[in-house]
Amino acid sequence: MADNSVYNISYSNRSLSDALIIKEYLLYKFTPKELNNFYHMLGVFESIVSKFPKLYPQSSKNKKLRRAVLSKQLSVFYSITKDTIFIVAILDNRMSSIKWP
Repeated sequence: MADNSVYNISYSNRSLSDALIIKEYLLYKFTPKELNNFYHMLGVFESIVSKFPKLYPQSSKNKKLRRAVLSKQLSVFYSITKDTIFIVAILDNRMSSIKWP
């Protein structure tokens, strides 16, 4: 029997800070089009992960977290609770894996 529940999405302070840093970088180095693509990827991710929370694999560094690779440059780390997807971090994949949560 399939579970049809939809999970709530919650962002940590770190993930919100990460998103702001990425936003500033995109606006500095690129155009608003890339910023819109970033927000679009996050929106698509939210809609998918809220319905299929275990779609993405567990992180190799921390088994309590899952890592969703949204693009060549962007990964989202999240955990699953009873009814919430908790976004822990949003990272540029070009960063050292030492900075992964």
